[in-house]
Amino acid sequence: MLSGIDQTLGTLRNVANLRAYRQEVLASNIANADTPNYKARDFDFSSALENAKAGRAGFTIAKTSERHLSAQDSSGMGKVPAGVNVQYRTEYQANVDGNTVNMDVERGAFAENAVQLESALTFVREEFRRMQTAITGQ
Repeated sequence: MLSGIDQTLGTLRNVANLRAYRQEVLASNIANADTPNYKARDFDFSSALENAKAGRAGFTIAKTSERHLSAQDSSGMGKVPAGVNVQYRTEYQANVDGNTVNMDVERGAFAENAVQLESALTFVREEFRRMQTAITGQ
């Protein structure tokens, strides 16, 4: 029984973590919409989730010393979750200054991801409520 709970919560945790990280990436794109030569970035959520469930990391960095910094993506947003391969978004039309952020695409992706993140968190909340009900015997 515990393995079923662990599997369910593990998958939901991976989904929520990946959705939260994607929000960071999309927010970074929106924040840098006026930065010259900034290239919009994103990742394929479904392949990242499959990699996370299979325990595959997107990349590995060899650390030959304890003083080396931990793996961070180039935006400095922190550790990249396992299985994520952040890539440059296909540009529709670059601005004159070389920026490839398309605000319509970014806002749409941000809103869609926010709704999906909220639904993932709702599933986690409901799973805990279900377990609480089972424990209390109601």
